[in-house]
Amino acid sequence: MISLAELNAMPQPEFVARLGGVFEHSPWVAERVAPSRPFVSVAALLDAMCAAVDAATPTEQLTLIRAHPQLGPRPASQAPQAPLTEASAREQRRAGLTGVTAAEAARLAQLNAAYLQRFGFPFIIAVRGHDPESILASMERRLAGPAAQEQRTALQEIGRIAGYRLADLVHT
Repeated sequence: MISLAELNAMPQPEFVARLGGVFEHSPWVAERVAPSRPFVSVAALLDAMCAAVDAATPTEQLTLIRAHPQLGPRPASQAPQAPLTEASAREQRRAGLTGVTAAEAARLAQLNAAYLQRFGFPFIIAVRGHDPESILASMERRLAGPAAQEQRTALQEIGRIAGYRLADLVHT
């Protein structure tokens, strides 16, 4: 962990390097908030990062959403994806997604494919506090929702993920 005071004091490239993975494969978020230092709290840092995402272009937001991995085991037959980050792997492991049954893995694969086909980006949920059953239920429910709402929901979930990651990385 690093202190907020240390983050506030470090040179911008180091700040970006430390926080570049908070938003999956998207160091631009940390780059955009670095000039706003010093932050008075981790919550203020998260708020600034989420505001940078909200102010991003629709193309940047969609690229951020698409930078996230699909949930669950990756079938060998699946087309290559961006490498799973250490944080994503840890989060999925903690939620029990690496130890799902064959039936759950098949259902995850089916829902991931349907979701991706319908919305053009992977299903995103902050998995902390979830288990495979609750994740599958969320996927089924959200698959039926309107596209515009689902993109907003994906960005909200990305903000939650970022909050958890910041809490794991930074202390006051």
